Amino acid sequence: MAPLSQTVDSLRLFADPTRLRLAHLLDGNELSVAEITQITDLPQSRVSTHLGKLREAGVLRDRRQGASTYYALNDGAMPEPARRLWALVAESRDEALLRSDRLRCQEIVRARNKAKSWPESVAGQMERHYSPGRTWEATLFGLIGFVRLGDVLDAGSGDGAIAALLAPRCRSVTCLDISPAVLRAARQRLRSHNNVSFAPGDVHALPFPDGRFDQVLLLHVLPYARDPALALREAARVLRPGGELVASTLARHQHGDLTAGYGHIHKGFAPRALHAWLQREAGLEVERCEVTSRDKRPPHFSVITAFAHKPGTAASPAEGSP
Repeated sequence: MAPLSQTVDSLRLFADPTRLRLAHLLDGNELSVAEITQITDLPQSRVSTHLGKLREAGVLRDRRQGASTYYALNDGAMPEPARRLWALVAESRDEALLRSDRLRCQEIVRARNKAKSWPESVAGQMERHYSPGRTWEATLFGLIGFVRLGDVLDAGSGDGAIAALLAPRCRSVTCLDISPAVLRAARQRLRSHNNVSFAPGDVHALPFPDGRFDQVLLLHVLPYARDPALALREAARVLRPGGELVASTLARHQHGDLTAGYGHIHKGFAPRALHAWLQREAGLEVERCEVTSRDKRPPHFSVITAFAHKPGTAASPAEGSP
């Protein structure tokens, strides 16, 4: 839990109408001070002052390009107290002044882009913009060609979408899920792969011997687990020395009424807590555990990605791999 002083500071930060207006404007847009001034009709000195306060608080990020500085909402690394408060205030988008800002912003961005090539117009925020065929899915299928994996456990595999992506690059993939209906769908999806097996089971008591797998995936599984720390210990148990674990999960949020409809037991986790479970409970060496993405649509759920490995020497990933 964040210190009380940080929460109070975040409340003060968003209590100012101008700062709140600027944060709304820069949620999904990257703009210069001159452009913000043109959109809002506010004095440049006032805009700069409030942008500085938001940047110092970690709410905004900035990027230099030539003589200009561009500002945008700091989606990936906003401090937790500010993120939680922003998730609440960000929903108030229908106020007339904010709608007017968005319309004027669209006009200015269109005018700016007409004078540039497409890559120039989105430089520094290319991942936020669509171009024909350039999707995250297409990029992922390209990057997967570099992957060489051994025996993989997809714990909480669902209907096998991830396993289908990885199967051609693995020695073997085991799909584990607690739902027989979901596993049937996975069998159907993966029927053409002869290196995929299926196991009904619970992530709290994996039906495999110690050291069975080279890699374990826990992708969006922990919010469903009654005891996430136990699930991580089990994942570590079935890893071989040097084996790797990848986990992704929602960060802590205040929207349990929404996620309960998807069967979530937990309202996300703090990166620090997940790091501690991986290290202290599961005995893994943590390479990374932090917020890596944030939904564009309200309520702007954030996702934590964690990479960890089991102490010891791993076998060559190329051994036995396709």
